[in-house]
Amino acid sequence: MIDRSLDLLIDEVALGLADAADVARLNALAASDPAIAARLEQARLRLIALDDTADPMPLPADFWSRIEARLDAEDAAASPPNAPQTAPQTAPQPSNVVDLATIRATATRWRLTALAGIAATLALAVMLAFVALSRPEPAVIAVLLNDAGEAIALVEGLADNTTRITLLERQSVATDQVMQVWTKPTEDGPPVSLGLLESGTSSTLSIDGLPTPRPQQLYEITFEPAGGSPTQLPTGPILGKGLAKEPVT
Repeated sequence: MIDRSLDLLIDEVALGLADAADVARLNALAASDPAIAARLEQARLRLIALDDTADPMPLPADFWSRIEARLDAEDAAASPPNAPQTAPQTAPQPSNVVDLATIRATATRWRLTALAGIAATLALAVMLAFVALSRPEPAVIAVLLNDAGEAIALVEGLADNTTRITLLERQSVATDQVMQVWTKPTEDGPPVSLGLLESGTSSTLSIDGLPTPRPQQLYEITFEPAGGSPTQLPTGPILGKGLAKEPVT
């Protein structure tokens, strides 16, 4: 098992690139650490969208005929040029003899399996690179827990104060309420609203004028009246809260 960073391991498991030992190791870590479990779930949700970006790529029309031609060429090259021709055998062959057609069919399957494996590996590598290059690394990550200690949301705070909110379970929001996201940029200062989750689903919020997110910064989500808190401070029940940590790279 190759040692690797936790972020890369999580992406590899989400993409299906990790071997069984790495999958078992990450599942054990996730079972004992809600933050890792939330990051794994967030990676899976993030990578699902890549399926929609891939256009179907049909095989070339002459794909199978080219494979057959190459197999014929290899068979011809393996045969002595002046090999004597023998009359076809009419007697039944022993049960342990495999005819040439079976050998060629098996060889074809092996070659196609190898080609498919290489293509899948390349496609997954491209997707992993796309994710790594297209998504800025968060400055901090916070797992928000409810009163029962269950992880309900993952918060990723970027240096430009873009905040990615990933809900880990569907929430029931009354028609006259909305979920509002808060943070405390300074330990002794008041909470500041980062925005509303008006659709009741995961979202990306942006706000200007705040300092770069820091470790131990408080994040929370509350239920507020439709349109948001009337006091610019949290007033409703707390759905979940948590302190940010700097991700390990």
